[in-house]
Amino acid sequence: MTQVVTALYDSYDSAVAAVNALEDAGFPHSEISIVSNNADDRYPRDDRTKTAEDAGKGAGIGAAIGGVGGLLTGLGLMAIPGVGPVVAAGWLAATAAGAATGAVVGGAAGGLVGALTKEGVPERDAHFYAEGVRRGGTLVSARVDDARAPAARELLQRYKAVDPAVRGAAYRESGWTSFDENAPPYTAEEIAADRARYGERV
Repeated sequence: MTQVVTALYDSYDSAVAAVNALEDAGFPHSEISIVSNNADDRYPRDDRTKTAEDAGKGAGIGAAIGGVGGLLTGLGLMAIPGVGPVVAAGWLAATAAGAATGAVVGGAAGGLVGALTKEGVPERDAHFYAEGVRRGGTLVSARVDDARAPAARELLQRYKAVDPAVRGAAYRESGWTSFDENAPPYTAEEIAADRARYGERV
């Protein structure tokens, strides 16, 4: 049996370090995904080649931003409803891209929430993770054998992952209830304000 282990990071660099650690530990890059908010245009957009479909297949911009092998060489740009522009690679990106282009994901929600719940992530957690990416975060998910799940979870926590219980409670205190894919994406300014409010973990 397999399960999905997931972590949210305020810092893209921390998420990349976590992906590299998973790959170094022998977790296959085909079973790892990364989805990172790109509202601040860290990675230039080129609509001619970087579509939602490219992100699922691997648009190959990872090498240009420091990925030398594995999952990170397949980074591509796409848009996720309610999140906005993201840089993404891996199975989660492919599933979310299918939802963004109209493919059936299953469950009541599409996009990122539907892609996560389809893989067994509890819906409440999926809403939190999608909202975290909407607010500027980077999500790393890995499909792993049950026996290796504790090791994968420990690796993800090493790189300053956000505590979902603490951050989720803070979101709810401010009036948030669940991810809304019809809400406007956060702007770079709103992301900066949110990070200042909650204290970015870098």
